[in-house]
Amino acid sequence: MIYLAIGSNLPTAAYGEPRRNCEAAIALLTAAGINIEACSHWYESQPIPASEQPNFVNGVAAVSCRLAPHAMLEICQGVENSLGRMRPAPANAARTLDIDIIDWNGKAIREAALEIPHPRLTERLFVLGPLRDVAPNWCHPVTGIAIDELIAALGSAQNIRKIA
Repeated sequence: MIYLAIGSNLPTAAYGEPRRNCEAAIALLTAAGINIEACSHWYESQPIPASEQPNFVNGVAAVSCRLAPHAMLEICQGVENSLGRMRPAPANAARTLDIDIIDWNGKAIREAALEIPHPRLTERLFVLGPLRDVAPNWCHPVTGIAIDELIAALGSAQNIRKIA
């Protein structure tokens, strides 16, 4: 299974609030031929590192496709761009949409402009929490550490809130 982290903390003219941007991303990925197998709940989280920018809406989609990883990356970036993602942007900047490939069928991939699993995956409750919704038995492809252990290792410094 392929897992995509989806997040937004800025509104767009086309879709409005960040949650709608994330929902639009799912629809646009589907229109691009990506099979959405499952979606997590949507969660609200504070920016990391802490800043004055608005809170994020985050989720994870479990997807399948016949594409190569770089082709999937191009589709994800195209969807981001269609919602006004500005590149280049400063690291950790506010954004209308962010889609990261966090796992590709349990494989480690290190190629130009592509690192899977996502290198900061284990540091982010806003990714691990939604990932657990769609893959409760997931283990990190490189370390083999179970998702519950990764979440526990984060302690209580980060919080996410499920959006009704």
